[in-house]
Amino acid sequence: MNRRPALLAVAALTTAAALSLSACGGGDGDSKGDEKIEGAGSTASEKASPSASADERSDRPKVDMPKGVSNVFEGGATGDAKKDAVLADNARNLDAIDVAITVGGKSSQKALKFYNKGKALIATASYIQGYYDDGKSYVGATRYYDRQVTFHGVSEATVTYCADATKTYPKDRKTGKVDRSIPESANDYTFFNERLKKNAKGVWQSVDVLSETGAKKCM
Repeated sequence: MNRRPALLAVAALTTAAALSLSACGGGDGDSKGDEKIEGAGSTASEKASPSASADERSDRPKVDMPKGVSNVFEGGATGDAKKDAVLADNARNLDAIDVAITVGGKSSQKALKFYNKGKALIATASYIQGYYDDGKSYVGATRYYDRQVTFHGVSEATVTYCADATKTYPKDRKTGKVDRSIPESANDYTFFNERLKKNAKGVWQSVDVLSETGAKKCM
């Protein structure tokens, strides 16, 4: 059993991806039962509504990790300002995903829509909803390392990186009980290949993401 399931490739999703994160109503307590993440029910050819201008501002939304949950991003600055900008938005997005899992609420949904678009938004919504469907959350620290940026023109990039979840533990959402008995396994190591595009506001948004659980290259 792995401590944290890997973010699914969009190709593995079905039409059930017309999801709501209504289960994420904890935390700030302002999430409505019928509130859906914009784009979560869209196909790749559909475009986001132009009315979502508040979510497309270049000033990044505030993302506060809850007590007992953290992400560690190894490597620091690359010395290349453009690469650092891509890695910074990628890290903010990973934080936003984990806040949506562990805290939830409308503010976390806003951050998800800010940093994800299209296929990536669908996959991320499904991944987060899976935690709520299973009645699970998690605690602990996730380590991200071997983070590499490759540019494809001016406004597109690929980020590859590894995740080590050996220091995270499943938490029962109802009882609050944390299961620390799970032994370390290959499933705790995941390799990600993520495609990002820079939008008109200068935000590097994730548009597609693939993951490989038990990746030997990350061990």
